[in-house]
Amino acid sequence: MWAMVLQLLLFLVWAPVVNGVIKQTKARLQRRAGPPFWQPYADLRKYFRKEMVIAQTATWLFHTAPFVQMATVATAALLVPVALPGGAPGGWGDVVLLVGLLALGRFALALAALEPGSAFGGMGASREMAVSAFIEPTLLLTLAAWVLRTGSAGLAGMAAELAARDWAGLLPGHLLATAALLIVTVAETGRVPVDNPDTHLELTMIHEGMVLEYSGPYLGLIVWAHDVRQLLLLSLLANLAVPFGLLGPLWLSVPLYLLKTLIGGVLLAVAETATAKVRILKIPDLLITGAALAVLAVLGDLHLGG
Repeated sequence: MWAMVLQLLLFLVWAPVVNGVIKQTKARLQRRAGPPFWQPYADLRKYFRKEMVIAQTATWLFHTAPFVQMATVATAALLVPVALPGGAPGGWGDVVLLVGLLALGRFALALAALEPGSAFGGMGASREMAVSAFIEPTLLLTLAAWVLRTGSAGLAGMAAELAARDWAGLLPGHLLATAALLIVTVAETGRVPVDNPDTHLELTMIHEGMVLEYSGPYLGLIVWAHDVRQLLLLSLLANLAVPFGLLGPLWLSVPLYLLKTLIGGVLLAVAETATAKVRILKIPDLLITGAALAVLAVLGDLHLGG
C-alpha cells in the first residue's frame, strides 16, 4: 500500500519537473532564455487559484472529465515499473489495462470537448479520436512484442525480465519495439511533428483544441494529468527500452530512473526542435510507420520464440 502511495506521489511531483526541463531545453536550443524548470508548478498554482468560466450548455460530463482524466493517468502510473521491487505494487494490472486506462481518459476529454458547442472543441475532439485510432493499437502491439519476449503481461514482471537479461536482450525485435514506442510517445504527448503544445492555431492544434473551453482548477487538473501521462510514457521508455539498473537497490534504481526520464525529456525536446510540424493528413503516415515497426517486432519475437 505504501509503495503505491509513494509511487503515485513521485509521478505527481516529478511530472511537472520533467515538463519544465523539456521547455527549458527547447528554449536553450532556440537561443532563448525560456522559463525556469519549475515554471509548471507556478502555472498549476495559478490555475488552481483562478475562477472558472463555464459555458451554459455544459453538463455534468464537462465537469467530470478533468477528474476522469486525472484518475485514469494516476491509476495507469501505478502500473508502470519505477524501481523494482515496487513498480506496479502487488503485481496487478497488465498492458491491456494500461492502454485501456489511457484510452478512457482520452475518450472522456473528447466527449467533454463537445459539450460547450464550440467549433474548436469539436474539431479537436475529432482529430484526437482519429489520431488515437492509430496510437492505441500501436502501443498495444509494441507492448505485445515485449510480452512475447519476456512471457509476462504485467509491466513489472516484463521490466524485471528485461533487466535480468541486461544488454543480451537488445535483439532486433527489442530495437524495433523501442522505435515504435518512441513514435507513440511523440504522438501520445502531442509533440512535434504530430502536434504542437505551444500553439493554439486552429489549423494545427489537436489536444489544445479540446481544452480551450476549460479554465481555472479544471484546466489545472487537465494540464497536470497531461504531464503525468508524458512522464508515464517516458518511464516506459526508460525501464523497458533501457532497463539497466532496475534490479539494483532502491538508493541506486530510483536516482537512475529520475536521470533516465530527464534524459528522455531532453531527447524529446531535441527531436521536437529538429523537426517541423507535418500536415494533419500526413500524421497517419508516421503512426502507420510506428505500427509497422511494432508488427515487425512481434513477428520477430514469434520467429525467434520470444
